[in-house]
Amino acid sequence: MKRLLVPMTLACAALAFAEDYPIAPDSQKQPGVPAGKLTQHTWTSKIFPGTVRDYWVYVPAQYDAATPAAILIVQDGGGFVSEKSRWQAPTVLDNLIHRKEMPVTIGIFINPGVLPAPGEGKQARFNRSFEYDALGDRYARFLIEEILPEIGKQYNLTTDPNLRALAGSSSGGIAAFTAAWNRPDQFRRVLSFVGSYVNLRGGELYSSLIRKTEPKPLRVFLQDGSKDQNIYAGNWWIANQDMASALQFAGYESTFVAGTEGHNAIHGSSILPDALRWLWKDWTRPIRAGHTGIDRHVTAMLDPSSDWQLVSEGHKFTEGPAVDRQGNIFFTDIPNNRIHKIAPGGTVSVFKEDTGAANGLMFGPDGLLYACQNGRKRIVAYSADGGEKVIAEDINSNDLVITSSGGIYISDPTNRKVWYLDANRNKRAVVEEGLEFPNGVMLSPDQSLLNVADSRSRWIWSYQIQPDGSLANGQPFHRLETWDTSDASSADGMKVDTEGHLWVATRIGVQICDQPGRVVGIINKPQPGPLSNLVFAGPDHDWLFVTAGDKVFKRHLRRKGVNTWAPLKPPQPRL
Repeated sequence: MKRLLVPMTLACAALAFAEDYPIAPDSQKQPGVPAGKLTQHTWTSKIFPGTVRDYWVYVPAQYDAATPAAILIVQDGGGFVSEKSRWQAPTVLDNLIHRKEMPVTIGIFINPGVLPAPGEGKQARFNRSFEYDALGDRYARFLIEEILPEIGKQYNLTTDPNLRALAGSSSGGIAAFTAAWNRPDQFRRVLSFVGSYVNLRGGELYSSLIRKTEPKPLRVFLQDGSKDQNIYAGNWWIANQDMASALQFAGYESTFVAGTEGHNAIHGSSILPDALRWLWKDWTRPIRAGHTGIDRHVTAMLDPSSDWQLVSEGHKFTEGPAVDRQGNIFFTDIPNNRIHKIAPGGTVSVFKEDTGAANGLMFGPDGLLYACQNGRKRIVAYSADGGEKVIAEDINSNDLVITSSGGIYISDPTNRKVWYLDANRNKRAVVEEGLEFPNGVMLSPDQSLLNVADSRSRWIWSYQIQPDGSLANGQPFHRLETWDTSDASSADGMKVDTEGHLWVATRIGVQICDQPGRVVGIINKPQPGPLSNLVFAGPDHDWLFVTAGDKVFKRHLRRKGVNTWAPLKPPQPRL
């Protein structure tokens, strides 16, 4: 048989047979191997409203209810369990579990949903692409919130993400990757055959997102063939090679097995046993996030010895972190009408009660803590003892930033405006209006530019500040990454570092934009849910604090932040 050598530049060199891919012995029933039990069920979803789907549950003969079982969830599950298909997945699981080449694993083989037709002669709606090809977290939530709890009523399923795997072919392959990518706290092993990492619903973005994003604790197996399809959405063979290259670049534990087949199950089914062996190797050891020493990768900005650390919890919704010259950090808990203080040693206390739903905070050059007291439609300033002084009234506000000379820019998303108050508080003017939802505001390190986050778009607008405080030459400049479920980035609080990079709290993580406006790094969120704001703190301003839902977290960096009372000119950027 003719052999094809996979290029060594990919994640793993492999030999593929060009003429045929026989069914492996481990895909066939073997004497003395006990067979697991396969049962069929039906599910009507709420996350995908009204859709109905079949799913199958495989329970190995070795299952013991006293011990939590590992989990393998397979998309397009009907094709994997059919006795007429080449996959023969239940038989493969029987053989590998029997020989202890993978843990005792409950298999969940699930089909995509269909919204049934409303009557005879009417059209049903087929949800496969909507569920599988989308890049957001909806499908992961469907598995986590609906399917796993339902099966968990009958079987003891592990909650350890290291023992939870996802698999699929074609769009099912990208669905498996997407669920793990969005929720590595739930799933950490991915098996993808002829995956659709092309522009069916934005899948081609993964090769760049993987390169930009802080590595996640995932193990990824990819397979594709040189005769895979090349259609309107892209070239599958090229896309899978691009994925393999990106995973290698970002330091993932990954492998790519290349063959000569097309968009089918011939090659994938023949290597399914070996793929599962690789996926589950050393399964008692936790899967760790990779790391790369490349200087233009996000990990170069992070301290490799430091992950997110919890600072404060038990709040309702945290926002507006600000740091003073002594290193104290202040943040708001909007629903509770409080401002909290974090001392340099880490002690958390209440600084102020009854804050009028204070949101954004910022220290001015005068040492006062300025606050957007939106519940009372005013801007106030607090002294160190909590004394309150009204700065401006009759103004809606969300966030603010203060120049080294004392001028204040204020975002007013309700009225789609940005306000300016001069240092003497004699002038109040609308300096920008018309953005869909102006939210966070931040100065460039030298304070020549003002950045305004339009949360309902993917853009951070950049304006040149004029001598009188007005804004000119505005452009939708910094282009953020978003999920395909919405054009909104949910960009909120922002800060800048000494390199002139803009750090933005968004729905997918902390996005880092270079001076030319490009996202060059994405830091993973410390927990699922929203990020609202961030600040640099610590003696060297190299600790990043983020407000995230009901908590505050911190993380050590290899970058240093810039305080607005001490502007500086950043170095010339790499263009």
